[in-house]
Amino acid sequence: MTERRETGRSRRKPSGSRKPRPAAKSRKPDLEKDWSEGERIAKYLARAGVASRREVERMIEEGKVTVDGVKLTSPAFKVTGRELIRVGRKTIHAPDATRLWRYHKPSGLITTTQDPEGRRTVFDELPKSLPRVVTIGRLDLTTEGLLLLTNDGALARALELPKNELERTYRVRAHGTVTQEKIDELAKGITVDGVNYKPIKAVLDRETGANNWLTVTLAEGKKREVRRALESLDLKVNRLIRVQYGPFILDDLRPGAVEEVPRELMQQAIGHLMNTEHAIKTPEPSRSPQKPAPKSRLGSRSPSGKLPSRKRSKPR
Repeated sequence: MTERRETGRSRRKPSGSRKPRPAAKSRKPDLEKDWSEGERIAKYLARAGVASRREVERMIEEGKVTVDGVKLTSPAFKVTGRELIRVGRKTIHAPDATRLWRYHKPSGLITTTQDPEGRRTVFDELPKSLPRVVTIGRLDLTTEGLLLLTNDGALARALELPKNELERTYRVRAHGTVTQEKIDELAKGITVDGVNYKPIKAVLDRETGANNWLTVTLAEGKKREVRRALESLDLKVNRLIRVQYGPFILDDLRPGAVEEVPRELMQQAIGHLMNTEHAIKTPEPSRSPQKPAPKSRLGSRSPSGKLPSRKRSKPR
């Protein structure tokens, strides 16, 4: 019979004689470590498409983010991408290269991931081949036109910030009487229900009976800004189409279509706003004035920018 060998075991000591083990020291992230090549964890996770920076900071406060097995307590911690980063049980991989898409949002879609009322969202209609993307700004339910999408949460934030002064241009159909005084009032800035709006440029394109087609340009993009500003001047908006966002235009993109912006063009247009770790080194765009919004079939702009004189037709 083969002999069975076992490792020697010490005799069990009486209860109470065992010395307590020293408590294991908890590992803490080295917040003082200077990683010049690193990036703040909130910005890194936003670029990775996890959530916005503010939401990531909230996740850190709730203890949901770990780096190399260590639970983070501060959004100031920097990472290089070589660490094991987890949000909850999900491992986060290094962010992909920044990408940008133009999307022609049709009327009747909500610009949100989920709607409590069960209405269709833009994400329900986007091609399944797209990676996880976030919208740059929003368009309300009945507003149509250009909606920019990106896989880089930090870039989305940069393009939304009012301080970067990216102009939004709309074609607007409004019911009511347009006068030069109303256009001048918008150009000075206007206050509606306690909300201050910066100067809004408006040009009358044409009159069609009781309706008017205008081109409206603004730089803030506050919630329902175009509708509220015009309604304060007794102009009821019944159709709103965004045709330009910063240097990007709707052009002839059909409703519901998505088209990626080539990386070279993206760098030329907004390279100075992109994360430097992922941007191709290109010269900063010149400060020359932006080109006017593309012409559309919705109306033609008067050359002078002033309202034409109203001529009353003689009664028959």
